Amino acid sequence: MITVSLVALSGLGLGACVSSMAYTSKVETAFPAEGRQIEVNGHGVHVFARGHETAPVVLMIHGASANAREFTWTLAPRLEADMRVLMADRPGHGYSQRFDGAETLAAQARQMAGVLEQLAPGQKAVVTGHSFGGAVALRLALDRPDLVTGLVLLAPVTHDWGEGSGMAWYNSIAASPIVGPVFSQLVPIVGPPQMKNGISSVFAPAPTPEGYYQNSGLGLLLRPPNFRANAQDMTRLKAELAEQSERYGELTVPVTLFSGSQDTVLSPKLHAARLKKQIPLELVILPDEGHMPHHGEGGAVSGAIRRLAFGRQTR
Repeated sequence: MITVSLVALSGLGLGACVSSMAYTSKVETAFPAEGRQIEVNGHGVHVFARGHETAPVVLMIHGASANAREFTWTLAPRLEADMRVLMADRPGHGYSQRFDGAETLAAQARQMAGVLEQLAPGQKAVVTGHSFGGAVALRLALDRPDLVTGLVLLAPVTHDWGEGSGMAWYNSIAASPIVGPVFSQLVPIVGPPQMKNGISSVFAPAPTPEGYYQNSGLGLLLRPPNFRANAQDMTRLKAELAEQSERYGELTVPVTLFSGSQDTVLSPKLHAARLKKQIPLELVILPDEGHMPHHGEGGAVSGAIRRLAFGRQTR
């Protein structure tokens, strides 16, 4: 009986590996690495670059479960006519290389700093971060203020959220060094319909933009290594923020923060409101938005980026 069970489990695992390999090949064909590959601190970083090389720079950092394509069809088209727009995959996401220690905010901020140093040498940038990317943007401004003109934060996660895990149950399993690699092989099989069904709750009460799943290349998340990297980021995040939030008083750059008042992913009271108590910032409350303000309010967000980049009111 034990032998039969082991054979059955081995067959299941082999089948899952074959399925995940087929899924990875299919999704990478649909969403290839179309940006630039650069090396930062010995590790590859994938970056979409748009606009004019001599124009003011904005660096955009995506959130959890996402990649840099999040901005290629939302904010970039609004800015690339007169700005240098850089959109980088965080380590282990999209087509950026994962490495030991990449789950820390400091390590991710170092990779983003390297993007600026290589692709916009001698220039400061407006750094825009969505959700998890907001935490990385804050860390970049804390550790490398010499590279940052200002911050535009989009529904950012900023603080330890207190009691409870505050994250999906599957992240702790996928992040486990023992069962995580096996569990993640099953994700391409069951994940796509679950992910597609959950998108509307992230945007609510705003409508989900047509073609969001495809345009943002969200299927890349369900590749096993990417899924594990995301899970490792999330399981480490609470402790990282508990430490990082003690430093926010060091920030000297101007900050504009967009917060959907009906955001059910990250409580504005636990994050945006607490950051406002620590530093001077322009807080823009959006009454009809959830967790994705750069979609429904892309004009306002791009306007804020331009004001920081050009130091004046622009359309």
